Amino acid sequence: MIPLRLSAGSSATAPFVARLKASADESAPAHPLDVVLDTGAEQLRYVGPNGTLVLRGIDAASIDGDILFVDPRRGIAHRLIRASSIHNTLLITERCDQLCAMCSQPPKAHHVDMFPYFEAAALLAPRDSVIGISGGEPTLFKDQLWPFLRRVLRARPDLSSHILTNAQHIAPSDLQQLSALPRESILWGIPLYAADPRCHDEIVGKEGAFERLIESLGLLCRVGAQIELRTVVMRVNASALPVLARFVTSQLPFIDRWALMQLENIGYGRKNWGTLFYDSAGSFTPVAVALDIVRSRGVDAYLYNFPLCTVPEPYRHLAPRSISDWKQ
Repeated sequence: MIPLRLSAGSSATAPFVARLKASADESAPAHPLDVVLDTGAEQLRYVGPNGTLVLRGIDAASIDGDILFVDPRRGIAHRLIRASSIHNTLLITERCDQLCAMCSQPPKAHHVDMFPYFEAAALLAPRDSVIGISGGEPTLFKDQLWPFLRRVLRARPDLSSHILTNAQHIAPSDLQQLSALPRESILWGIPLYAADPRCHDEIVGKEGAFERLIESLGLLCRVGAQIELRTVVMRVNASALPVLARFVTSQLPFIDRWALMQLENIGYGRKNWGTLFYDSAGSFTPVAVALDIVRSRGVDAYLYNFPLCTVPEPYRHLAPRSISDWKQ
């Protein structure tokens, strides 16, 4: 896997954000957060406004242009944005108010406010980047999230954002804030696992989650938000996918696309693999019927995380390369 956390040393005393440069660019003014490679052998030594930064165990070429969050006290640096990747996601929090049976990022109780560092990193991102926003549940901290998105996307109109949220905390009081965001620059990735409220609530481990989700989707529709509905295919909901497809087209026709996702063998998904995993290679029929229903009614649909060998030929064009490079 691609290393996202590096061993680091620094002469700085406080955490900071830095953009790595293999050499100084004399054709452009230096940014205050740039650090320039000074020496590189067994370890890489960069020099910048915060003093020296030393990185170990990685090649300079593989991280050139990357934007790091450096924590000198802990001796680590997190690669917040990798210049060569299209899969850059900011983990806003590890807290969550749901306990999904297949969660790939099991929630934790603690939270560290990283918004100032995330904003500094996002503003340095390569041109036309897509910045993922994830958690935990990022909208638990929506009072910081809304102005963060507004400032970043206004300052960098070339950027766009893909926000993964359970949509449990979007309320009528948020409409003004949401309306102030550049809607064409944000895609909301929101999970819905069944048309049966009891089934959905059981999967996410939260009573009343389905009802709250539908209300939030309506609010996002009112502000013209772009919505990617996401459904993880599991034994508990696979047979009812055609029913969900009819629900989506009749009750949620305003969504932009629907992503059917194969279970990831990580986190709670790995723990509950024996009871949750649906082998679509054995029977692709409910997936195919669901795809046919929504696509026949004008809703774009895709297959995420499905190995191509498990997808019948007529549907393979719907399966993009969706797994993040660092997971591959």
